[in-house]
Amino acid sequence: MAYYRQVGEIPRKRHTQFRTPEGGLYAEELMGVEGFSADSALLYHRHLPTAIVNAETVEDTRGTLTPNLPLKPRAFKTQDLTWSGDVDAVTGRRRLFGNADVTIGFVTANAPSPLYRNAAGDELLYVQTGEGVVETIYGALTVGEGDYVVLPTSCTYRVVPNKPMNILVLEATGHIGPPKRYLSAKGQFLEHSPYCERDIRGPSEPLLVDGEDVEVLVRHRAGLTKFTYADHPFDVVGWDGCLYPWVFHIRDFEPITGRVHQPPPVHQTFEGPNFVVCSFMPRKVDYHPLAVPVPYNHANVDSDELMFYVGGNYEARKGSGIGVGSLSLHPSGCTHGPQPGAVEASLGADFFDETAVMVDTFRPLDLGEAALAAEDRGYAWSWARRGPDLG
Repeated sequence: MAYYRQVGEIPRKRHTQFRTPEGGLYAEELMGVEGFSADSALLYHRHLPTAIVNAETVEDTRGTLTPNLPLKPRAFKTQDLTWSGDVDAVTGRRRLFGNADVTIGFVTANAPSPLYRNAAGDELLYVQTGEGVVETIYGALTVGEGDYVVLPTSCTYRVVPNKPMNILVLEATGHIGPPKRYLSAKGQFLEHSPYCERDIRGPSEPLLVDGEDVEVLVRHRAGLTKFTYADHPFDVVGWDGCLYPWVFHIRDFEPITGRVHQPPPVHQTFEGPNFVVCSFMPRKVDYHPLAVPVPYNHANVDSDELMFYVGGNYEARKGSGIGVGSLSLHPSGCTHGPQPGAVEASLGADFFDETAVMVDTFRPLDLGEAALAAEDRGYAWSWARRGPDLG
């Protein structure tokens, strides 16, 4: 995120002596991406961030992925997923989909998570319902329903729900940020962007926690490791730079509309390695006198389209069994479009009350055990209204 911020105490000049009130030196840490050649932040710790006293391997229990075979459109209901007891937003995640670029999971969290760091890529959380605090080494972020949370690679954090939180989780193998076409050469949001710096919330003050022998779960390229640190990692008295966690509320996305139906790229909100994320918002719809407001039939020849329905009524899916909390997966190789009757029903409409988060991946999405457990097996045949699961 190339929007400069300064939080807490920092020295006037970088890489110079910065002393504590007792006369010792704060430990400077550079958090940077792409080596030393892209966005970074400088953080000042009360203790050495390198001081680990133990490391142990942790089993990765996310399970295997299954190819989408036979190839077909599919639908899933996150509301059918169940958890029991205390569930946290890190270890309680259940993997729905994945490929070499991104893992997509879901969790209903009601308990604080362990301290966690994803060293394999950025994470994007979408809070469907609930509220809580995301505590990070940069400071705390208060989050609630409709918030996207961008967590940069190797940012140590934990999620503390105040109310149970339904969270869609994207774990990338690279970096997630605003689409490049929304930004100037120097990183400022341009006038045609559907959101800007004023819509972004970052940490506003340091979060200082004392503690010794503190465990941090780390996901890395080879698996999971639990480190024990000599001191609590939340010991940063100040930081500055252009790399930090941030929050963007989906309602601050300004829909782009036109005389006829606009294609999905106008809804794009983020981009990651070989995938994009779009936000479909309540909006005025097409105003040509002969406009067809719902999408035309289309074949995503280069991508799989995953839609998470989070509010209102999605006009194109009426009659399919899709509701709030559902996901639809329309893979490359399948033409898809409005449900039978949706086109005629939409004619003359001037407003759609629908909210959805869409993820388009440019490699096929495989299916996780949680998706298979929550699948609506009749969805693929809903356009014909007959099939092996419908009779």
